[in-house]
Amino acid sequence: MFKGSIVALITPIKKNGSICKKDLTKLINYHIKNKTSAIVSVGTTGESSMLSKKEHCNLIMMTLEISDGRIPIIAGTGSNDTSESINLTKKLENSGISGCLTVTPYYNRPTQEGLYQHFKSISESTHLPQILYNVPSRTGCDLLPETIARLSNFKNIIGIKEATGDLSRVNKISSLVNNKKFIILSGDDITFLDFIQLGGHGVISVTANIAAKKMSKICSLALNNNFIKARKINKKLMYLHKALFIESNPIPVKWAAFKLGLINNNILRLPLTKLSKKFELIVEKAICKAGII
Repeated sequence: MFKGSIVALITPIKKNGSICKKDLTKLINYHIKNKTSAIVSVGTTGESSMLSKKEHCNLIMMTLEISDGRIPIIAGTGSNDTSESINLTKKLENSGISGCLTVTPYYNRPTQEGLYQHFKSISESTHLPQILYNVPSRTGCDLLPETIARLSNFKNIIGIKEATGDLSRVNKISSLVNNKKFIILSGDDITFLDFIQLGGHGVISVTANIAAKKMSKICSLALNNNFIKARKINKKLMYLHKALFIESNPIPVKWAAFKLGLINNNILRLPLTKLSKKFELIVEKAICKAGII
């Protein structure tokens, strides 16, 4: 469940600003049909930082309810406040989620020791599997391989989403971690296939929101060492991988999902705004090149 193409799911929102259960159902069914390995609920792409604490929990529970055991659900439980992350994680124990994706604390820029103590405290507070999430471009701190190796000694810290785009991290992490079952996932669609070829286990993907079938197929081929076919499919998606970050994620992917009819409203929470008109044609061309219309 923690390998292959895992989608960082967008959060569909109604015009009145509330979460749209109808569209969420459509999205979840789309991923089940197209063999996505798992869903990350309320990650970065799910606009986690714009949801209230109550909405955050409610959205995860709604996702669990709709999925009804048909696909594993990984809950985004990160915070820059250790106690808040622990409280959210504890609320989800015995809920039915398959694990937690916990981002490094953002804004306050902790040291490596601070990062270690943060994740250690969370790990010791729960029995739920924990996937670390390293994305320095958003958080202002970098969880280094040496610290990841220390954290991998905790039984329920089972893997990491590595979103630096630095392919050398795969070998650095795997060489330092003693646990051979430790899962290393890419968090960068542009480089994810190279990441898998170097020893990674899959990707937590933005592109999978609108190209679920192709992303699932690429990962399946790659994990079975058929990189020739995998690269042939991924070549058609490369322009899309790039276009979906032409403005801050999830602005472009939400526009694309709306364009493809996967959601009924292209609504984002402020301070995010809709895709700039000047970029719409670029994203539309990328969708066409990917062959998903």
